[in-house]
Amino acid sequence: MNGQAVPLNLLPLGKLGVVRDLLSDASSRRRLLDLGLITGTPVVAVLRSPAGDPTAFQFRGALIALRNAEACQILVDLL
Repeated sequence: MNGQAVPLNLLPLGKLGVVRDLLSDASSRRRLLDLGLITGTPVVAVLRSPAGDPTAFQFRGALIALRNAEACQILVDLL
């Protein structure tokens, strides 16, 4: 890990990141945790809509689309 943390919405397509922290409020945080986005979870940006929002991320065997407003609240370390 090179130690550089970026918001998940800035993770380039095809690149791997590892969740470092969730910066969202309590209700959004609970939803993200329920999806499996906990500290240490590897995440790959797979697809981005033509308009750039939402983006599909693969983690824990699932493909989940997140809007930029949600993804910017998740910090990941770039690998």
